[in-house]
Amino acid sequence: MNRKSSFAPVVDQRCRILILGSLPGEASLRATQYYAHPQNRFWELVGSAIGIELRSLAYEIRIDTLRDHKIGLWDVIADAKREGSLDSAIREPRNNDLQSLGSSLPDLQAIAFNGKKAAMTGRKQLEPAGRRYRLIDLPSSSPAYAAMPIAEKLSHWAVIGSIAGNPETAQK
Repeated sequence: MNRKSSFAPVVDQRCRILILGSLPGEASLRATQYYAHPQNRFWELVGSAIGIELRSLAYEIRIDTLRDHKIGLWDVIADAKREGSLDSAIREPRNNDLQSLGSSLPDLQAIAFNGKKAAMTGRKQLEPAGRRYRLIDLPSSSPAYAAMPIAEKLSHWAVIGSIAGNPETAQK
């Protein structure tokens, strides 16, 4: 079983909210793009939160749009062994240095975890460091998490818009 690695963080000094996933799935790794699986709802959820239809845009424009809205992306796991894409299949994980990244972002107000695995892993690293920023658990955007209807996911993800500076979309 080969080790699979996360991508570099997508951030700049304007970042107010950092969204952390667990580890890219197979489709994302093949495409070398965050949330590349066509059934993953990430781009729909974050797009709704900021009031922009992201899925139809080219990947580079999506990333630039997130940066323009003060949103960053990364993963809690740097690399791990895993067959397939499920978080439950992650073995021997090594974590990314979330504290160092958070410390390097002067405007960071919140870190949001995309799914339970990201929250469980990320909170272990960040909670002992104190409360410089708010920690938010979001329902997973993964197609594997179908227990929650999309309308309910959208209501949880709306917080992204208010933190990023888009309060008009946070009430949708």
